Amino acid sequence: MTHLSITLNPRFGLEYAPMSFTMRFGKRELFICRDFRKRYYHVNPIIECGAGLEAGHLEILLLRRWLLILSKAR
Repeated sequence: MTHLSITLNPRFGLEYAPMSFTMRFGKRELFICRDFRKRYYHVNPIIECGAGLEAGHLEILLLRRWLLILSKAR
């Protein structure tokens, strides 16, 4: 079962993200928002993966615009 909540959640440090929502799949969480951070390195135009800001998080940047954060649910 999927739980969908539209929120401005400060959990990931993105409390000022204008469009964001969280989807929960059992013990996992998927946070989706527009990427507003200035990146000072060359970003792959299709998909960019990296470690998240918090331990245990995976950040995926799609099309230089959408940021997906995968993590364990609280």
